[in-house]
Amino acid sequence: MRFQPPYIVSKRNHITQAKRITGVVPNNDFTLTISFDNGEKRLYDMRPFLKKGTVFEPFMKPENFRRVYVDDTHCIAWDIDPSIDSAKVWNNKVDLCPDGCYIDSIPVGGVSDV
Repeated sequence: MRFQPPYIVSKRNHITQAKRITGVVPNNDFTLTISFDNGEKRLYDMRPFLKKGTVFEPFMKPENFRRVYVDDTHCIAWDIDPSIDSAKVWNNKVDLCPDGCYIDSIPVGGVSDV
């Protein structure tokens, strides 16, 4: 089981309780709308990461970017080759941690009732 820290420190040095990612929707402009366990939705801009020569290069293509999912550890993830099981071949997966996604994203609306 993966350790989930109970608190994170924001860019403004505020201590906050760690959030879990519950859903992700890829947007046409290479941003992600991320849902968290507190009902909050936030917008995460992936464009700065989508560069040639990086682990994110395959996801510069919109059809590959849209394959994003939330993995079993509540991280945002993509499989480099969708025909390979990333649970068995660990280096086939590229992921982003929930804390970084929360800190580096911006709110897109109020808290939902879901």
